[in-house]
Amino acid sequence: MAKYKPIDMVKEYHGKICQHSDTYFQKRGKTLCTGRICNPRDFEKNPPKEAELETRTKFQQALAAVKALTTEEKAAYAQSFANQKKYTSLRGYMFAKEYEKLGA
Repeated sequence: MAKYKPIDMVKEYHGKICQHSDTYFQKRGKTLCTGRICNPRDFEKNPPKEAELETRTKFQQALAAVKALTTEEKAAYAQSFANQKKYTSLRGYMFAKEYEKLGA
C-alpha cells in the first residue's frame, strides 16, 4: 500500500476573520493565508484621511520608480538582493528600497 500525505490548504490565518463575508486567499512568502473582510469600509461615510492619501501617493511614486529602473540599476539591486534574507522576491526588494528612498 502507498503512503500519502494530505495537502494542507491553509497553514495560517491572519487578521480578523468572520463568517458573513467573502473569503480571500493570499500568499505571504511561502505561506498560503485566507481571510474574510468584516464590515467593509463605506467611503461615502468615512472618506480617506489626508495621511492615507499621502501613503497612496507615496506607494504610486515608488511603483513608478521601480518601473522606470534601468537594466544597470536592476542588476545592482539583483546583486544586493542575493545577500539578504528578508524579501522573497526581487521586485518586492526593489519596491521596498525605492519606497525607503521616498521617506528619506
